[in-house]
Amino acid sequence: MADNTKFRRILLKLSGESLSGNKEFGLDTDTVERICAEIHDLHINGIQICLVIGAGNIFRGVSGAAAGIERTSADYMGMLATIINALALQSVLESKGAPTRVQSAIPMTTVCEPYIRRRALRHMEKGRIVIFAAGTGNPFVTTDTAAALRAAEMNCDALVKGTQVDGVYDADPMTNKKAQRLDSVSYDEVISRNLQVMDTSAIALCRENEIPIIIFSIQQANGLQAVIDQQGSFTRVG
Repeated sequence: MADNTKFRRILLKLSGESLSGNKEFGLDTDTVERICAEIHDLHINGIQICLVIGAGNIFRGVSGAAAGIERTSADYMGMLATIINALALQSVLESKGAPTRVQSAIPMTTVCEPYIRRRALRHMEKGRIVIFAAGTGNPFVTTDTAAALRAAEMNCDALVKGTQVDGVYDADPMTNKKAQRLDSVSYDEVISRNLQVMDTSAIALCRENEIPIIIFSIQQANGLQAVIDQQGSFTRVG
């Protein structure tokens, strides 16, 4: 790890899809192992880490609502799915020797801790990885907003979001071969240009709390370490 890194405590936001690898849904063992190995490497190098994980690999609230499930119920189902992902990551991280705690915004004390800010901070100070599950515990709120909120509450130096592409582009790189990656972009520009980095409320939360957002590809091997070393391909929002 570079000695001049600015980031000593980060929140890593992962989509549920990032855990499914090449599968259409569910968890891909090799992908989860690789991601957890990269998180563990950062951890043993002294970076304090907390995570927020989505549930798109298991259930999407919006698509569930479109299928006829009442939106509030669909969102709660999505929150429960994030707990499944969080427990999976906890298991793999601890198998690698990284002490990990899962805290849920929906109390579920049989399988994890309830979310308590001071306890979470203490866990990280003691060298534990904390995974925040169940979003904010409220329907109609995305896991992106939950990530921004937890990053602010944990006094994180950055919100690092792992996606399927290596940053923010001026057009959709999946459909436009001439799309250009932006090295940096302001919060206001993300909102005004509708760049879809994260939802507007998440961007606003980070702006108000001066938390930079780093967008990188979680599919790229060792991409997380490169971001912390401020190398490789990524976009900084802030």
